[in-house]
Formats: sequence, C-alpha cells, structure tokens
Amino acid sequence: MSVNRIYMKRTPLYQQHADLGGKLVQFAGWEMPIQFEGILAEVKNVRSYTGMFDVSHMGRLEISGTDSPDLLDKISTSHISNMSIGRARYTLICNDAGGIIDDTIIYRTNENTFLMIPNASNEGSVIIWLNQCIDDLGVDVQLNRLTDATVMIAVQGPQSTRMLQSICSSDLSQIRQFHSIESNISGNAVKIATTGYTGENGYEIISDTVHGPEIWSTLIDMGVTPCGLGARDVLRIEAGLLLHGSDMDAKTTPLEAGLNRFVSFDKSDFFGLSALRSQKASGIKKILIGFQLEDKGIPRHGYNIIYNGNVVGEVTSGTYSPSLDTGIGLGYVPINVFERHHNLQIDIRGRMAKARIVSLPFYSRKK
Repeated sequence: MSVNRIYMKRTPLYQQHADLGGKLVQFAGWEMPIQFEGILAEVKNVRSYTGMFDVSHMGRLEISGTDSPDLLDKISTSHISNMSIGRARYTLICNDAGGIIDDTIIYRTNENTFLMIPNASNEGSVIIWLNQCIDDLGVDVQLNRLTDATVMIAVQGPQSTRMLQSICSSDLSQIRQFHSIESNISGNAVKIATTGYTGENGYEIISDTVHGPEIWSTLIDMGVTPCGLGARDVLRIEAGLLLHGSDMDAKTTPLEAGLNRFVSFDKSDFFGLSALRSQKASGIKKILIGFQLEDKGIPRHGYNIIYNGNVVGEVTSGTYSPSLDTGIGLGYVPINVFERHHNLQIDIRGRMAKARIVSLPFYSRKK
C-alpha cells in the first residue's frame, strides 16, 4: 500500500506519517501506520527507552449533566459516581445478558462532567447505547463527541517522564497511576493522563487538533520513537491486556474474560448485573487463558488450541514476544481444561507446537 495514498480517514497527526515512512493499514474506518522503523525495534524502544503512539482513532466522549454520575453507574460494571475529580477508572459496558459492549476508561473532570474513551471500532455503538439509555431513563445528561476536535498521543516507556517533563508545565512525578490533570505543553493547553496500554510507565496527551501535530513533531525532534499498531499490539499482549473484538465481545462476559475484579457486585444495579450474578453462582463454562509456547512458532488469531488431540478453543490474540523470546497468546478453553490440564498444543498451520498455560501478565516492567 502506498503511504501517500489517502482513501480512509486520518487524524491530523497521521497526515505526517508518510514523511516518517510509516506502512499504513486499514483499521476501524481509519488509515493507520502499522510500523515505522519496524515492529521489533519499536517494541524494544518502548521497553528500554521511550516510544509514542498516535491513538487519536480512540473515541473521546464528554458526558455531562446533573445525572451523569448516576447514568455512568447504571451502564458501568465499576463504581463511577464515587470517583474523585481527576481520577480515572477502567470499566466495562455490558448488555442485559452480561455481554461486553465495550471496555473503556472513564475520567472524572469535575463533579458532573466525565470523559469516556471507547474503542475506535465501538465508538458508534457506545454512542447509540448511551443515547438510548439517556432517552429511556429520562435523565439530565448531555453527550458531546470530542473525537474529531482533539488528538491523543500515548508516550510510553521508562524514560517517558524525563522526556515529557522538559516541555510540560506540571510536575509529572506527582501524577499517580490512573489519574489525569489539566496542564500545558509548549504553551498549549492539554489533558495528561496516566492510563497506558503497554505495561510501561507513560502518559496520554489529549490536545486540540490545531496544536496536536506541533506536540507530535516536538517529541520526535526530542528523540521519542514513533510507533505503529504492530508494536502496540505486541506490547499489550505481553502486558496481558485484552482487545475488544478479539479477546472479548458482546457474547463474552467479564467473568469468562477473567475481568472479575472490574465487576462491582456490591452495586445496587447496572446493566447485566442480574445475569452476571447468576453466572457467578452457577459457574462459567469457558475461560480466557494465557499460554506460552515451548516450541518454536508464532501463534496467531484464529489458530486452534488442541488438548488430547481435540480442538478445545482458538487463539484470540497471539504474537512473538521479543521481551520473552517466545510465542505467547490468549484464548478461550473449557473450564475443565483450564482446571485440570496445563499442557496444550497450538495448531500452527498444521504443525503442533507445545504450549503451557501461564499466569498473566506475560511481562511485567522492572520496578
């Protein structure tokens, strides 16, 4: 694919990617770079130094109004109304059957204003769901889509604080994980958050579209490595982080996906609570596992998981891990396979590769 050919939507930052040699791929209605220098080199930069990602394709929805805390409590599996201002929380949006419509992060901007970050491919369905809930419940809530008016840059890696601090007006060392602040970078107002998707320390910068490209270019001039979707996928799998549409969907529940800790069963109500309580009581029939290959090979999405000569599941996410120098992946298997057997095989194009079930995350950053 020619990097100069534009036939899908790009953010203001992506307009600059052709000059960086980025190889583009189509994703969720966007034309995006899959790599610049190369996936393995970009992963190494994030793990050892600092890399950055243009994640402007992610949704940005402002939810405000006197009833916004109660509405977000109703549609989220986690407690939202008790969040302090500046706090961020990962949560799940479920349907009545407990299936995951999307996983998202919600920031509390002030008492009655929140910022939600839905996945790019789910932004439309989340907006429809929110509007339906607002209408059905008759609540005082306003929904404002900020996606096209802003850009979002993720700066990740052990040197990210040092690199970003030189152009930021706030003391970044004082921002705790899963918090956000209003700040200033190179004279421009921005929101800075600490909710990464790589397993490393880092920051997300939300800027208006006018000044976003300037921040992106400044970081490149400082030596921060631009990274594409390929490295981001490898990094998030190494960190044991799930991707909606691959590792979970509207037919998968949080309990099956191993996301129990993000379900507040002590809440009085939220969409899907009754179904999840029933499933918790009766027990799940399948579960998401992490596995590591003991033979050479790279597991890919859709490859069969084999036990005792039988197909028992399929890989939902898989990759070669440069940090561990082996193949790793995620996939669903029957609960009895998980409980009794830790040795499996992955069918890699007709070749059976030995694999063992391991705990997540596969990789943890050095403290």
